[in-house]
Amino acid sequence: MSLNPTVDSLLATADAGIDADRARLAEGFARVRARTLALAEPLSPEDQCVQSMPDASPTKWHLAHTSWFFETVVLMPHQPGYEAFEPRWQTLFNSYYESLGPRHPRPQRGLLTRPLLASVHRYRAHVEAAVDHLVARCDDATWAAVQPLVELGVQHEEQHQELILTDILHALSCNPLLPAYEASEPPAASGAAGTPPLHWITGPAGPVRVGHTGEGFAFDNESPRHTVWLQPYRIADRLVTCGEYAEFIADGGYRRASLWLSDGWAAVQSQQWHAPLYWIAPDDPRAALPQWQVYGLHGVKPLDPHAPVTQLSFYEAAAFAEWAGARLPTEAEWEAAYALPGLRQMTGHAWQWTRSAYDPYPGFRPWAGTVAEYNGKFMVGQMVLRGSSLATPPGHARSSYRNFFPPAARWQFSGLRLARDGAC
Repeated sequence: MSLNPTVDSLLATADAGIDADRARLAEGFARVRARTLALAEPLSPEDQCVQSMPDASPTKWHLAHTSWFFETVVLMPHQPGYEAFEPRWQTLFNSYYESLGPRHPRPQRGLLTRPLLASVHRYRAHVEAAVDHLVARCDDATWAAVQPLVELGVQHEEQHQELILTDILHALSCNPLLPAYEASEPPAASGAAGTPPLHWITGPAGPVRVGHTGEGFAFDNESPRHTVWLQPYRIADRLVTCGEYAEFIADGGYRRASLWLSDGWAAVQSQQWHAPLYWIAPDDPRAALPQWQVYGLHGVKPLDPHAPVTQLSFYEAAAFAEWAGARLPTEAEWEAAYALPGLRQMTGHAWQWTRSAYDPYPGFRPWAGTVAEYNGKFMVGQMVLRGSSLATPPGHARSSYRNFFPPAARWQFSGLRLARDGAC
């Protein structure tokens, strides 16, 4: 059964010359829009308005901003006669696009109690209907311009789906009650039967090709594909576990300056870090058990020593690697090793910090037009993560995907995989 009558209409008229690509894109658009609402469903209107820190955004803002993107980037330039649903919202829900006018300050998004959540839902429905109409009825010349923008909007909304989860988890963690986003039991960790021994896999050395191959969608920061020279290296076959990270803590990992980069050690001291974000120590006033516990989307649970450790900053990942007699892989090493036999947990568990700064690839050029601001202007002061996490939408990950955050960021589902110099 189709998610959208527009899809049925396009498929029914395919023999009359309607491009089946339109039907596929309309179906993908409908599926992503429905999933965003499903992610917000467990949350109350109060939950959806709260902003716990400047780096996070309220769920309601995510719902509106993803609609603003389709309205401003797709509909207003390409749908004749289309007018903004509410012109004043152009400022409220612009994220960082200087070319599209002023923006409400990011740290103050949680003050936007108006428009009401119900009004944002009406906005979403209005935009969806307009996009459906445009996809189904625009001429071929308009379709050639619109298709990549709608696809970008779908991928952009999937990014915000992950942010909905990570942002609301941080917000709920600020509540002394530590409420669960989702009351059901979490899926069992892949290592629930025990942590397998860590094995080292020899990665490709010499000249390797990295970057997007040109097949399927990719963001502009994944291109151009280019050659990188890699020295011999080994990469761990699995992610570092919570149990292994607990050993690092027990061995004084957060008290030994020699393990830390200078900025990381300053963060440990100023922020009083003593464990990954959301870990609850046995002597913590919130602790209900005489053992480590972890707060997550399913509430407070006993620490699973076999599960991949998450909610680490780059600094914590680098300190653990130093303690373990290893290092973090570069992003080129990670990508070159992606398909090697024996590697596990490359996607779907935790974003994996790399030792690579978020810089442009040789020959990088941003997209043309408004979306030139999508990635390129953030290529400074951030580190690259590879893979994907348990919060990443299905199908969103790929080997060339470059995620990026400041090195002190901890509220994402970010962990680590070890690497070492030399071949096995």
